[in-house]
Amino acid sequence: MTAKPSPFAATVAIDWSGAKGSRHKGIAIAEARGSDPPRLVRQGHVWSRREVLDWLRERAALEPTLFGFDFSFAPPLAERGSYLPGDDVPGEARPFWAYVDRISGDEDLGAASFLERHHRRHFYFGKADGEKARFMHFRAVEQRLNAQGGGKAATVYDAIGAAQVAKASFAGMRLLHHIADQVAIWPFDPIIPGQSAVVEIYGRLYLRMSGGSGRKLRSGAELDEALARLGSPPAALGHDPSDHETDALITAAGMRKMLERPEAFAPPALTPQIARTEGWTFGVL
Repeated sequence: MTAKPSPFAATVAIDWSGAKGSRHKGIAIAEARGSDPPRLVRQGHVWSRREVLDWLRERAALEPTLFGFDFSFAPPLAERGSYLPGDDVPGEARPFWAYVDRISGDEDLGAASFLERHHRRHFYFGKADGEKARFMHFRAVEQRLNAQGGGKAATVYDAIGAAQVAKASFAGMRLLHHIADQVAIWPFDPIIPGQSAVVEIYGRLYLRMSGGSGRKLRSGAELDEALARLGSPPAALGHDPSDHETDALITAAGMRKMLERPEAFAPPALTPQIARTEGWTFGVL
């Protein structure tokens, strides 16, 4: 049986960063085109978030591309009825992105001030904030992922430690606001054949898809073995990649593989309400 042609010319994975400053070593971009090996975009370049925004706009207009970002596109809402209970904030994702962008004055689309000043009481920064358990609220997709054993998804309210996704996610919401009228953002928007789209990704999910435990890959050989298990040719980088590079390369190949699944954009647990408010992670079925 012949595989159904992909609606996208390429899949692109963007390992994102919410760090303060204007240049970020934590950002890496990889592309998987057709049946070619995945490749790094501007290998060795230190990206700014604004550069990623500009590059995405240009690339999205050239050909239908599926872009994936590894941050949460919205906070949880279904569990408590509000993104930030007790505060006057929008109750759907698009106006919430606009709100985050409007009140975050940080450089290069950063959003640290959103967490640290404007809505400080909602975020866990350490023991002084009390028990961490009271900040552990999750979206429906994170609950489903954790229940399936796909990884231990983090919450956007946890703002401490190397594994936290809070600053990256709120910085990412600013980016989503700036592209929302130019590129479809799934599942808030439908996928339109022949057009580019942006999805949320979770790198560990694709590391597990590649047959591993979800741990980071530390060498070019490990990377190529994992890519082979995704049906991809080797990247053959010629050097031992960083965690950010391997995450982006594996995820780009994993997104390409996921597009073979007819339910990729129709996960059973995704309701219209969740699609408007919390969003969903591409690859969680």
